Amino acid sequence: MSLFVEFSFLLVVAAAMAFLMRLLRQPLIIGHIMTGLLVGPFALDLLQSVETLKLFSEMGIAFLLFTVGLGLNPGILKQFGKVALITGVGQVVVTGVVGVALCLALGFSLVTSLYISIAFAFSSTIIILKLISDKGDLEKLYAKIAIGFLLVQDIIAIILLFALPILSAESGSFGVLARTLLKASVVTLAVFAVSHILVRRMQAYLARSQEFMFLFAAAWGIGIAALFLSIGFSIEIGALIAGVALAFLPSRHEIMAHFTPLRDFFIVVFFVLLGSQMVFADVMALLVPAIILSLLVLIGNPLILLVIMGLLGYKRKTSLQTGFTVAQISEFSLILIALGVQLGQVPQAVLSMSTLVGLVTIFGSTYFVLYSDTLYKWFAPYLKMFERRNVVEVESKKKKYTFFLFGANRVGFDFLETFKHLRKPFLVVDHDPEIIGQLLHAKVEHRYGDGSDLEFLETLELRNADIVVSTIPDVETNLLIAREAKRVSPEQGRRGAGELPTVMAVAHNISNALELYDGGVDYVILPHFLGGRYASSMVHKFFEHAEAVEEAKKEQLDYLKKRSTLGHEHPMIDRFR
Repeated sequence: MSLFVEFSFLLVVAAAMAFLMRLLRQPLIIGHIMTGLLVGPFALDLLQSVETLKLFSEMGIAFLLFTVGLGLNPGILKQFGKVALITGVGQVVVTGVVGVALCLALGFSLVTSLYISIAFAFSSTIIILKLISDKGDLEKLYAKIAIGFLLVQDIIAIILLFALPILSAESGSFGVLARTLLKASVVTLAVFAVSHILVRRMQAYLARSQEFMFLFAAAWGIGIAALFLSIGFSIEIGALIAGVALAFLPSRHEIMAHFTPLRDFFIVVFFVLLGSQMVFADVMALLVPAIILSLLVLIGNPLILLVIMGLLGYKRKTSLQTGFTVAQISEFSLILIALGVQLGQVPQAVLSMSTLVGLVTIFGSTYFVLYSDTLYKWFAPYLKMFERRNVVEVESKKKKYTFFLFGANRVGFDFLETFKHLRKPFLVVDHDPEIIGQLLHAKVEHRYGDGSDLEFLETLELRNADIVVSTIPDVETNLLIAREAKRVSPEQGRRGAGELPTVMAVAHNISNALELYDGGVDYVILPHFLGGRYASSMVHKFFEHAEAVEEAKKEQLDYLKKRSTLGHEHPMIDRFR
């Protein structure tokens, strides 16, 4: 079977399984893992090009962590660094201690118990990021804390993967580990230095071409991930650092929007491959320990996080939602157990048992995370003991805007001035680097992005606004903006028509205006027609009040001088008005 046919078959099975999951209203990630079980050695055994699929899987991991890094900034890292460190290390230590005692009670040797307890203390960053992203919770407090401590755990896991072979070798040296950590620190500093010195100066040039900006970002993210891999660290750490290093760019949201479909495509391969690698040989002999250890991960880990975060002063809902993110074992867990088997310190049967624990906990935690709001309502009365009286938590809420303006040049300038006078929160969207620079200088909240990019529009949450104005003279773009603004999200439920935002858009001829009205735009702005109507009204004013001519002339001269200083010469030049 050729690679093309094999991959095509895999996609067909994945799509069919995803369709089934949608019909059953189950998380798609479950369908992806089941696809892997179906096409892997456990069932049909159709996967032959495993190395190629591993490459696609690693690309998905890199793109996922890269986009997460783009969404972070030093302020968030500084704000949640302490709690991430305490929860990340604290949960690993407590789970490790409890796990050792439990494994010894189940009859495992001390060395095997240490391997199992340490391995099962880690949770999957990739799976949780995917679930949180699918749920749309990346901006919520629990998600930011979870991302922080999961990355702390990843670093601990990487250090352990380095340290175990060294500790098991008779002539091993800790110098190897120290040199690796030193190299990683130097490379990280170099990446941030290049991004802030070189890339910052290039951002205006990058923004001139969407294609070039996308290609540069892809090369940057994959290249730095490969660099970290070459010095002994993981792709995840490298890709995340690559994203954080570009988080200062005004175009970061546009880059994230471009990478989202690419990320989602490749990450499907990761979960399919994960499912295909599930091995269940010798599992019946260790079925009881597998069930008990699965309960430790599914119930014990969230309880540990509940206690730690409660002591830190967080609300019980935040603590519970954060706790659910550690209710599964990581891909690092299986790697760590496999390493123990390779070193001759862990029996082969333990790897099979760990695989079953992984499958059970991934399935369970998927539902925990996706339905955490419902689960909280059920358990809220019983969680009061985990919440301090003096709560120190400050919920991080995503800012909502009353007005959105697409295009701040020429026609958009007047709307910008109006929004300023109304003193309500508004956001300006433009993809002209010069306009973005002017908005930055004027301290106007803005977002670099293309109004014709649906992935980008979805990040804006236009439906929460009161008025959305587009001065882009492109019918298809304005129709897309109108559809996105009028789209009702599942969280909003059924909203009345009066609660949907008013959409205003520009057109330059009657046929386009009628098309926009048919497409859901509430009011179409035709500059030339409006100009004619306004000019005709001035005739009536001048006829009755001759002195009004000089007053109107002075007012217009002041207005034209102000527009001229901004370079507004002709309204038909740029795509964004």
